[in-house]
Amino acid sequence: MDELLSERYRAELDGVLSCYDRIVITGSLQPLCYAQGMTQYLYQRGVRIFDYPKFAEPLRERIRANAEALAEANGLKIEFTRSGKKDFRKENRVQQILKQRGDQPGLVHIFGAMEACSSYRPWHDKVTGKTYLKPDSSKCMTYYFYFMDRQLGLCYVRVPTWCPFRLQFYFNGHSWLANQLKERGIAYTMLDNAFIHIADYAVANQLTNEFDMEFLHLRLDEFARQYCPVVAELRLHYHWSIMQAEYATDLVFKNRETLQAFYPLLLETLTHAVKPADIATFLGRKLSGNYQGEMGNRFNKRWLGTRLKHQMGPLSIKLYDKFRFILRIETTVNNVSFFQHYRKVQHRDGSTTTRWAPMKKTIHSLPALREVLFAANQRYLKFISTIATPQVGVQKLHKLAETKTEDNHRHKGFNLFSEEDTCLFRSLLQGEFFISGFTNQQLRSQYLPHKSVSQVTRLLKRLRVHGVIKKVGKRYKYYLTDFGRETAVMALKLREMVVIPQLAFASIAQP
Repeated sequence: MDELLSERYRAELDGVLSCYDRIVITGSLQPLCYAQGMTQYLYQRGVRIFDYPKFAEPLRERIRANAEALAEANGLKIEFTRSGKKDFRKENRVQQILKQRGDQPGLVHIFGAMEACSSYRPWHDKVTGKTYLKPDSSKCMTYYFYFMDRQLGLCYVRVPTWCPFRLQFYFNGHSWLANQLKERGIAYTMLDNAFIHIADYAVANQLTNEFDMEFLHLRLDEFARQYCPVVAELRLHYHWSIMQAEYATDLVFKNRETLQAFYPLLLETLTHAVKPADIATFLGRKLSGNYQGEMGNRFNKRWLGTRLKHQMGPLSIKLYDKFRFILRIETTVNNVSFFQHYRKVQHRDGSTTTRWAPMKKTIHSLPALREVLFAANQRYLKFISTIATPQVGVQKLHKLAETKTEDNHRHKGFNLFSEEDTCLFRSLLQGEFFISGFTNQQLRSQYLPHKSVSQVTRLLKRLRVHGVIKKVGKRYKYYLTDFGRETAVMALKLREMVVIPQLAFASIAQP
């Protein structure tokens, strides 16, 4: 953090907060979420497969009656909307109601809309003679229950009225944190879903790391019983999974002028400088040649400020100036199995092993997911640090160019304007090296084939003396240091984006 901004800018920084922002969770009834499970469930209860609609109809009426009863008990009127209407947003309507109602706990509003839902259809296979259910899609009345929870803040539960009754739950991590700070008497100021001031940022960051998953699980089960009462009639339980999660790191400045002094330059540089391999590195992945997912950068302007988005498949990293004085880095994931972490894996034969495996989608993966998303934000923060503060980078570049002496042997500095040194640093900045390190053989075979083993050995020694790389333990493996990565990034961007284009323009402009 100290190397992100110059001393002048650090003095104007109010604090840094890392916290979950938007979290969307889905609830699936076990075993009704699968066609085979639904088929077995009907057989066990003596219900004919082709009577599936008759089985589901009374359950739909039960949810409707419950919604109407909740509306009447809370003095509300269900507002029916048309799905996909562009000029209407539920969130805006809820905010209008909250301005009049206040933020006291309780049901805020209920929306109803005809929306697509998952379903099943009966099927008889004439070849096998078996009758079962097949996955299908349909439309049904869907209710949105918006409410203020005493601890989670503003939430909603989306309840479709047709079997298998897949729920969707939303809450905001910043709202939860606000309630935690209020309970502990820590002063704060909040605007929309962002803190513009917290009296104690250290305590706030500690609280975000202590979110209780068991508490969340219990609350989700309570919400299901309250807003989807058929779960009790079916005598089943919901399995809760992460549908979408956003993790934000906010750099809160005391005034807008401080951020705007360097933000336009930062945004312009990142728009052109971030390559697909860089995006993969931010997310802790290695970009392979056969990757088929979507990747790229996207810049747009919103009423909240400008935003730059880097995307890799189901993940994205966004940078924007929220309200023009909060620099927010936000990583969004729509499929948590994109990440791998070290966990216990159970095999089909009943045995278990502990190894690296795709992350499970259960809500109990939220703590592990938080660590992964926090690391992604930190990698991106390190990447932009040299761009954000050219003064600091120039000092480091000067240090890199100096000749150093070790054991009475002189090691000359690096000249990033020479093609040889430029090629070397461009090789060291490869994403796979940043994540898993590199060896003499890997560097030579992949990027420096014209050099011998001894030449690369001397080159590695020279890099170590200048603090560009470090050796891993007793292994012949090396990693770029923070200093090495920062100076290389800044020097290459300066060379490729400023010096070369300016020289080319000057040669064209000459008569």
